[in-house]
Amino acid sequence: MKIKLVKSLIGSKKDQIATANALGLKKIGDETTQPDNEATKGKIAKINHLVEVTEA
Repeated sequence: MKIKLVKSLIGSKKDQIATANALGLKKIGDETTQPDNEATKGKIAKINHLVEVTEA
């Protein structure tokens, strides 16, 4: 799965920022490739309003 941060983390809750950082997303435009598993889907669900997900 390709995950791209499209909205700023400013104003987000601490746990949402930590989740984004765990996925390797720090700045707007950062993109990462993650395995398609339940753990990754749970992280995406937590910050789905901040990211854009494409199947790779």
